[in-house]
Amino acid sequence: MREIAPGAVHVPGWLTLGEQQDLVRACRAWATGPVPIRHTVLPRGGVMSVRTVCVGWHWQPYRYTREAHDVNGRRVAEFPAWLGDLGRRALADAYGHPDDGYDPDTALVNFYDGQAKMGMHQDKDERSDAPVVSLSIGDTCLFRFGNTETRGKPYTDVELASGDLFVFGGASRFAYHGVPKVYPGTGDPATGLAAGRLNITMRMTGLR
Repeated sequence: MREIAPGAVHVPGWLTLGEQQDLVRACRAWATGPVPIRHTVLPRGGVMSVRTVCVGWHWQPYRYTREAHDVNGRRVAEFPAWLGDLGRRALADAYGHPDDGYDPDTALVNFYDGQAKMGMHQDKDERSDAPVVSLSIGDTCLFRFGNTETRGKPYTDVELASGDLFVFGGASRFAYHGVPKVYPGTGDPATGLAAGRLNITMRMTGLR
């Protein structure tokens, strides 16, 4: 376990193999609908290289809605109670104490193939400043965790492997972060994911 910045904690190998397998199965089910996984189109016409499916609330740049008006108009899958329990356990393990007020209500599931990347950005579309819980499955990636003021330096590069947990809250809640590279072939097929990387991020939207 390592604190990358105040409130930002990396816990390697946090998920068991069985938990990774369960999450892969859940992500596959969510990817088929009711709102299927897709490449998100940005307001200026750019297309994100990762593919995304949402649970609980639908994210589109740069807001949350219950219905996916930019995909098929359907309501996204419900956020399951067991995923919230996993998020609370993750937060407690990362910070060393439970937070009974942590109640995530959305998850963004991003799938990276060998060429996909994520530019430096802030998670700031939520009305809550509660921590973000991030889980990695599959291929290892280079995760760049920066500062709250700029997309540039200073930042810290961390390799996130399958089963790793990364939590950022507090002073680091709105830090810029991104994924400049994925390392194909580094994942364990025993997870049920033969290739690519899944990243599941749980958040509290603060919406009702």
